[in-house]
Amino acid sequence: MSPRIRIAEGRRLLRARPQVADLLLALLLLAVGLPQLLLTELPEPYAERFAEPDARNVAIVVAMTLGLTWRRRLPMTVLAWTAAGLLVLAVLGYPSSSADVAAFLIAIYSVAAHRGLAHSALGGLAAFATFNAMLLLYNGGISLLDYVTDGVLLVGVWALGRNLRLRRAYLAELEDRTARLEKARGTDARAARVEERSRIARELHDVVAHHVSVMTVQAGAARRILDRDPDSAREAMATIEEVGRTALSEMRRIVGVLRTERDPEQAGGELSPQPGIADLGELVDHVRETGLSVQLWIEGEARALSPGVDLAAFRLIQEALTNTLKHAGPQARAWVRLRYTDADLTVEIEDNGRGAETLLSGNGDRPGHGLVGMYERVALYGGELRIGPRVGGGFGVRARFPLEA
Repeated sequence: MSPRIRIAEGRRLLRARPQVADLLLALLLLAVGLPQLLLTELPEPYAERFAEPDARNVAIVVAMTLGLTWRRRLPMTVLAWTAAGLLVLAVLGYPSSSADVAAFLIAIYSVAAHRGLAHSALGGLAAFATFNAMLLLYNGGISLLDYVTDGVLLVGVWALGRNLRLRRAYLAELEDRTARLEKARGTDARAARVEERSRIARELHDVVAHHVSVMTVQAGAARRILDRDPDSAREAMATIEEVGRTALSEMRRIVGVLRTERDPEQAGGELSPQPGIADLGELVDHVRETGLSVQLWIEGEARALSPGVDLAAFRLIQEALTNTLKHAGPQARAWVRLRYTDADLTVEIEDNGRGAETLLSGNGDRPGHGLVGMYERVALYGGELRIGPRVGGGFGVRARFPLEA
């Protein structure tokens, strides 16, 4: 294992066990401070004022410094412990060392960094009072410059701890906000996926239901006339082949948007334009080939529609004619009317068959997927939809799309 990896692993372990890190800090201070206390000789003016360091002095310094082990869990207690140790040293006449002074400063920093403003301010005042009490116990002997310098040092250590606490609180707020935004984004993404799945399900239902219905009708007709009119049967089979290819092409286009890794050239071929009102003539021709008589009227001046309304109107007509094919019965007729006004587009699809009982029965009050898809498409663009039996028999679908949509 390389030295860099060992250092990184050691840092990780210390971050996971902060109390061990604080104990190591206390031992480091003792390793530096005790030799300085025992080996350094004070200058002549100060030697007579202070007692010689002995075992009691060492014990007090060790006890003070080891108290830093709990500085993060009990910062106020540790500050009071170190302050009491300094006062005891002053009362006994022992000189201060780098270990006990550093422990006192670290205790001040810990209170400011790990407690709120009220507690940290109280700790700072207590530390400043301890500093002045020490000067009195040592009978002064300090210049104004040294007093101001030491006071600024105490305030600076307290301010450093307070600033670190505010910075940690700010970073914690940023992390919390990021987590909330990430959660909200995940919720939006799930909602978008649900909406997209619903849209694709509607598209697939409309495509499959219409084309399979046309193919079923054509196949039945071909089977009935195969022996007596082979040419018409072949024509019906050709229509089935054409409708099947169209269905596959539309399904490939719809499912193609779900693929994440595609060749751009192939993708361009799959993403063909969506059908719209301009393709209504082709749709009516396909339905007429099944034997259903369909008449188409367009009233008013045709206007450009938004892509969404254009597709929704086409799919609405496609689904309504598909239902007519499946449920209206033989000899039925259908009418499709488009009426443009300045404010809206009205789409009506009616038939004179017997599909009203089939569509609205057999499943309680729950309509089929096709009818639900109609309501969803129209509501998506702020329109209104009415579905139900016609007066005089048959079934009708009437939708109004606001053109400003």
